[in-house]
Amino acid sequence: MAEQKSGLVPRTPAESATEMLELVLPNDTNNLDNLLGGRLMHWIDMAAAAAARRHARRIAVTAAMDSLGFLHPVHRGEQVVLKASVNRAFGTSMEVGVKVFSEDTATGELFHTASAYLTFVAIGDDGRPKPVPPIKPESDDEKRRYAAAGERRAKRLARG
Repeated sequence: MAEQKSGLVPRTPAESATEMLELVLPNDTNNLDNLLGGRLMHWIDMAAAAAARRHARRIAVTAAMDSLGFLHPVHRGEQVVLKASVNRAFGTSMEVGVKVFSEDTATGELFHTASAYLTFVAIGDDGRPKPVPPIKPESDDEKRRYAAAGERRAKRLARG
């Protein structure tokens, strides 16, 4: 792959792809035996952090999480599948997309539970932000996510 003006070799979203699996235990649920929203947010943050670290090859910290909607309840005993990858890099920051599914382990049926976009910043040994490699989208889906990440970033910056 050709080097960009940052001097960093671009990486594909597939190189940061991370899949995490969590079993919903009683301690993860509310009084209705549904997964706690805060617990799911924690898992989303962890999956996104793993993808960001894979891309940056250094520690990356959460800077922001866009809105998060819960589309389908997750019940005690089900599994949660979190799929994360870097959509786009912006200097020292990265947008990471996370798609969450719940799995009925008795039937194997998957339900789209939530999606989230998080911004991570790569941190060097000195505690300061460090440049990250650019993203080189390859598939049509990766190109769509790359373009959409740019639009979301422009809206984030406009909000301040």
